[in-house]
Parts: sequence; C-alpha cells; structure tokens
Amino acid sequence: MTGANVLVPVRESVTLRNTVAYAVDSAIESESESPPTVHFVFPLVRRAVLGPPPDDAEELLGRVEAWAEEDLEERETDVRVETAFVGREEYLFNPGDYADVLARYATEHGVETVVLDPEFNPAGMTPLLPPLETELERLGIDAEIAPVERPTRRFPIMRRASLGQFVVLFGWAFGFYLLIAGSLAPFELATGAISGLVVAALLWRISLSGFANVRRLAGRLARMGLYAPYLLWEIAVANVQIAYVVLHPKLPIDPEIVEFDAAVWSELPVTTLANSITLTPGTLTVDVNRRQFTVHALTTETRKDLLDGGLERAVRFVFYGRSAARIPSPAERNAERTWESDADAESDVAENSDSDAESGADDDSTGGENA
Repeated sequence: MTGANVLVPVRESVTLRNTVAYAVDSAIESESESPPTVHFVFPLVRRAVLGPPPDDAEELLGRVEAWAEEDLEERETDVRVETAFVGREEYLFNPGDYADVLARYATEHGVETVVLDPEFNPAGMTPLLPPLETELERLGIDAEIAPVERPTRRFPIMRRASLGQFVVLFGWAFGFYLLIAGSLAPFELATGAISGLVVAALLWRISLSGFANVRRLAGRLARMGLYAPYLLWEIAVANVQIAYVVLHPKLPIDPEIVEFDAAVWSELPVTTLANSITLTPGTLTVDVNRRQFTVHALTTETRKDLLDGGLERAVRFVFYGRSAARIPSPAERNAERTWESDADAESDVAENSDSDAESGADDDSTGGENA
C-alpha cells in the first residue's frame, strides 16, 4: 500500500467484509501527516443509471460503513470513512468505463490507491479484475487486489445432463462421421448412427458445458435473421435519400463528423454496428475506440438518423436481447459530439474578422466626430 487515502469500489460478494477490513487496516498503517480517508463507492451499472440508486445499493453502503466503523471503534485513529455512488450519469459497460469513473473520483478526492475486492464483478463480466487493474494503472492510479481468502469453488466433472444435450452431441458426431465418410450409403448411415450413439453415451455428461451458450447462440442467430432484412431496408432507404441529394440541383449536403458513445460493449457488437453504419449510404465509420464511434455524415438527415439510434438498437437486440433495445439512443443520452469542419471554421473566422473590421470602422468614425 503506497497511499494514505483509499478508494474501494463495492458490490455484494462473499469477500467484501474482509476487503473492508483490509482497506481500513491499510489506511491505519499508512504513514501520513493528515488523517487518511477510506472511500467506499458503489458504481451504478447501466440498469440503474436512469433512476435513483436501488434500495439494495443504499443498504449495502450502509452495511459497509457500519463494518468500517466497527473495525475502527476500538482503535485510536483519525481515519475517516465516506460512502458515495459513482457513474450516476454514465453508462458503465466494460473495465475501461469503470476505470475512468473510479480514476475521476480518485482525482477529485485526493485518493492515491484503489483496493479491489477479489470478487468485485458489478456487471457479470468475466474476467473483470485483471483488465480493470490494468486500466487503472494506465490512468496513473495505484491499484491492488485485496489479499483476502476466496471461497474454494469446485465443479463436478460429472453433472446432470439433459436429453437435449444427448441429441445435440449425437447429431454432431453423426454428421461429422458422414462428412468424413463422404457417402450416404446404408452402411455408412448405420455405422455413423452407431458411432454417434457411442460418442453421445460416453461424453454427454462431461461435454457441452456451454449448452446454455448453444441456446443463446441459436437465439442470436434467429435475431440476426430479423436484423438482416432490417439492415437491407435501411440501406435501400438511405440509397433513395442520397440519390435525391445527388440529383438535386442545389446539392443540399451538410457534411459533418460526429462522435458518440455507443451502448455496445464487446468486440463483435461494436464491429457489427461499425460495419452497418458504413454499409448505409450517407454515413461512414471513420474510427472506433472502444465504444467511441467517429462517423462522417453527409447530410443533416443521415446525421439525425444515426443519432436516433435505430441501427444501434437493432444491434443491441441481436446480441443482448429485447430488454437491451430499450436503452436510450445517443441523442437521448446526449452522447454525441460534433466536429466543426474546416470550411465552417474558416467561415467563422471570416465573419469574426468582418465584424471586427466593422467595429473598428465604427470606432474610427466615432472618434472623428468627437474630435
């Protein structure tokens, strides 16, 4: 431990109590002239950002504060304890988002060290701690994982298996056998069926550990089947709009580069959204940095459609399901930023110069009259 003030992000976990005790002990043992402070913060994930903090979050912070005060009660020390919510006005999805929020809080409150609960995993992401620790170090914040004991987790090699798993494993083995045989002769079908039954009987209890993931993948593929015609329709509509602009005598274009933070939080959804934006005429994905998109929009209409978030919602529907599609659009989240084009900048400079010149002329004429 290198710093006096300590920041501890908290969520409900089996190791939270020991982490609180370790953070308090570290603050007490720190050599600091001023009284150290231990900050316990509760990061609000995307489901809680639109409203007040949930009751269980308030209760957890109160419980953590009581634990800390209990650890300090019989010890002569000036250590202070503070609790707070962070990320209230932001969408926290990946380790980088959490690191940004924690680093901002640490800077505002003079915190030198972040202590991480080894079971801290607010959004169910796996793994979270190694990349979160790396992101904090990148931002110049000293981070460490509390050296407390974790509960031992033992998973059985053999487990209950369903008939569906048996059928899926048989189908894979049977299909692979026929693919290798390269024939659908009766002999191959019979021997393939026997081989598939043997493989399924031997392995159905120790394989397909991700059978639930298979169902999730099937759901994504089904939703992708709905997304494909939607994307084709958006492309067709955009083609008509751009054709109108190109054929219009006044060529009513208004090119502008727009930046916005998309509510997608892993590589494949980000790639899908970026390519979908580029495939839609009138918009071009220039750069993507984590969730930050930089897009060139040709017209005001294409820029409005982009920030209305239709494509973003559709991509979230494909990868995260129906509930994720209800997250507000970039325009509703005020997540967009625009770049001023060179032409606009030059125009503003020219206008300012003209106004300065007119103002100077007025001053000269006023001075002449006074003389």
